[in-house]
Amino acid sequence: MRRFLLTIGLAVAAWGVAAQTQAPATAPAPSTAAADNSLGVKSANIFQIAPGADADPKYKDQTNAERGQVQPGNNAPMWRAVGQGVTGYTSLPKSQAPEAGNLIQPFVQYPGSRLASAGESWRQVRNNIIIPYGAALLLIAAGAMALFYFSKGTMELHGQETGRKIERFTPFERSAHWANAIAFVSLAISGIIMAFGKFFLLPIMGGTLFGWLSYAMKNLHNFAGPLFAVSLVVVFVTFFKDNLPSKDDLVWLLKGGGLFSGTEVPSHRFNAGEKVVFWGGVLFLGAIVVASGLVLDMLIPGLIYERSTMQIANMIHGVATLFMMAMFIGHIYMGTIGMRGAYKAMREGYVDETWAKEHHQLWYDDIKAGKIPVQRSIPSASTPAAPASTASV
Repeated sequence: MRRFLLTIGLAVAAWGVAAQTQAPATAPAPSTAAADNSLGVKSANIFQIAPGADADPKYKDQTNAERGQVQPGNNAPMWRAVGQGVTGYTSLPKSQAPEAGNLIQPFVQYPGSRLASAGESWRQVRNNIIIPYGAALLLIAAGAMALFYFSKGTMELHGQETGRKIERFTPFERSAHWANAIAFVSLAISGIIMAFGKFFLLPIMGGTLFGWLSYAMKNLHNFAGPLFAVSLVVVFVTFFKDNLPSKDDLVWLLKGGGLFSGTEVPSHRFNAGEKVVFWGGVLFLGAIVVASGLVLDMLIPGLIYERSTMQIANMIHGVATLFMMAMFIGHIYMGTIGMRGAYKAMREGYVDETWAKEHHQLWYDDIKAGKIPVQRSIPSASTPAAPASTASV
């Protein structure tokens, strides 16, 4: 029996060898042939590239041709090249869009992290750092103002109003302030909707309506940005002189402006808190926000607008804007419900003598001494008449 089985096995093996020798020389080898390590034969799998063979263009062409026969429509080589940053054809001029032919940014390996594209890295920073921590910063600032309001309430006058008015802001100063304020509020609201709207508006409004709202807010943001930039320069030039630091500002800061003690700290026309907002918010953060916004609007001539440039500008713009909004939340609070008469002063331009004496005593003293005129502009028929001379103050 053993001899019979051995004879059958040898016959089958001989028949297989004969079949291979009689096969046409052009017959393709099976693509699923397994590797025989004992004989040193490499696999014919088209997805396994021999070391060094990927540098041979003929090998790549042959591999791609085999893939096309085995898996028609498999565009893995094309997308692999796209992911590596290969430049394709584009009809756009290179001077205006140098990366228009690159569909995907090249993948890079960052230390201690996985392989990722620069675009994916920007997305992770935006979605995992700027968005959540920025929202927390705004909520903390708004919550702090709400807590302060419900614990302290509105700052009221301690003395009776005299009826004598002092001009605090001229019509030009109020126009500059309101132009900047309207542009800032427009940018803040549209920016919040674009950055955080998908978390609290999209589930309520639905995709279609929220899409239209986001599109409208994007256009509002783009057009209000240049207005904010111009008005910011006007505000800086207009209020620069009165916001110069003085030694009295240090005393105001050390005492916290009297917000917690209930006793006003003497200050000039603008106290140290307002000066911090002016230099930190208007000048420093405002310059960063405007510069990065002009890059995002592609309004800086001569700058090459590559993807990396826009991504860096987007991150800088977002961080600076969030800090600016958090700082201005306190400013808006004090200018509206936080202090009685502050909003009216910016709306009408005048404050009562008692208000000036309690909130800005050093400024009031300068007016009383004649160093600063009590009336700096020609009053219209609708504005209250200021005292005829500083002696009546």
